[in-house]
Amino acid sequence: MQHGVFLRPEVLPEISDRVEVPTYDRSRLRRSILHIGVGGFHRSHLGSYVDDLCRAGHRDWSIVGSGVLPADAAMASALGGQECLYSLILRGPDLTQVAIIGSIVDYIHAHPNPTRLVEQISHPDTQMVSLTVTEGGYPIEEGKGRYDPESPMAGRASAFGILVAGLALRRARNAGPLSVVSCDNIVSNGDVARTATLGEAENVDPALAAWVELEVAFPNSMVDRITPATTDADREWLFTETGVVDAWPVVAEPFRQWVIEDTFAAGRPPLEDLDVVVTSDVEPYEQMKLRLLNGAHSVLAYLAALRGYDQVHTAMSDPLLRRYIRAFLDDEAAPTLPAVPGIDVEDYKTTIIGRFSNGAIADQISRLCRDGSAKLPKFVLPILRDQLRRGGPIGLSALGLAGWCQYLVGVADDGSVIEPAADPHLETARHHARASLTEPARFLDYRAVFDDDLAGNRRLISALSEALTSVRSRGTQPALESALSS
Repeated sequence: MQHGVFLRPEVLPEISDRVEVPTYDRSRLRRSILHIGVGGFHRSHLGSYVDDLCRAGHRDWSIVGSGVLPADAAMASALGGQECLYSLILRGPDLTQVAIIGSIVDYIHAHPNPTRLVEQISHPDTQMVSLTVTEGGYPIEEGKGRYDPESPMAGRASAFGILVAGLALRRARNAGPLSVVSCDNIVSNGDVARTATLGEAENVDPALAAWVELEVAFPNSMVDRITPATTDADREWLFTETGVVDAWPVVAEPFRQWVIEDTFAAGRPPLEDLDVVVTSDVEPYEQMKLRLLNGAHSVLAYLAALRGYDQVHTAMSDPLLRRYIRAFLDDEAAPTLPAVPGIDVEDYKTTIIGRFSNGAIADQISRLCRDGSAKLPKFVLPILRDQLRRGGPIGLSALGLAGWCQYLVGVADDGSVIEPAADPHLETARHHARASLTEPARFLDYRAVFDDDLAGNRRLISALSEALTSVRSRGTQPALESALSS
């Protein structure tokens, strides 16, 4: 076993023979990106891209991370003790690599006092505010696309409330334009971020909202890298293999992808120097990723949980689930896509199967099951709508919804109790799932998820009722076999 070394800047030369370390001078980097919502995905994705720029000699881009929730105190403590250094562990079927990432140079915990974060947003060096606040973190009325002032994600203490306070101070100080970049898995995420920001700004001062319209850009983007939650086993592995003691390392797959709209208001990182697609139209790439990767993740997650699997790769080793996911991609999801410039969709689907089957990262089914009320309307329901419109197949998507419903009821195939993963609307979702026990179609009464067009569609009512009845009366395996043979 290696001698334990706590991760700090001064030990980088000592551990450089064991792991890849940053050799650039972090003190000379411009603090040009302010990121709200530092978690595993941000550190495996944007953090790694900016680190690549720094290693290539760019000095105009580094990240000040921040958190606005009480729970973000844990990240503040972990990064603060390491001067924001962290380990990125890339695990693939045939390789494992460890790199120390240095692109985050500071961290601001804005709860309960957001003053320092507001100041950082207004600083002239800040050219870009990026966000990973999860699909449910936007104060937008579900299904309507409108700002919702009653949302728990709205108000002065929220991420968008603090962002608007920073923009107001930036305007008062004439600190220049800014770009706000959402890195969340949301359709037209830049447009959604714009709506949330303008809604908050309008509540503060209509003149501020007018300034935001003119001076702040909200480029749409598509982001991708599977990043499971860090476990104690990951920390132990890092210590045993390298001797590095890291309070919060990040584990991710080698694959990463970023497609972004070239509509920045201020300076932007030289993303064309990296494996980033800079384009005038993100939508085709976005639909491909949300419907194929995220859609497949969602329909897999709940059926796998009902069958007792707790990791994605073990679920994919089940021949029936593997066939189901491939058929879902081929028959229902992919036919709804527009042409995607420069992408071979057949290769992309095959890559997804390989990524899901990567046992090296041990991605958790419970992670995929979180926030179903926010995820399914964005990942699976658009597929259903398109297939219903064209008269195409919907049985596999309907089975995925049936899996979610039964998961919410909380009973696995073997009769054991399931404790559903976190969802801001969990109790409401469970209420509608339980109502479906007497009449399966009543799950569609969950109108925060299913609009009238779906709730009243006879084909969907029939397909969901059949799938739910099959899952409950015979179990998930016969339900899968039936769906695949039809």
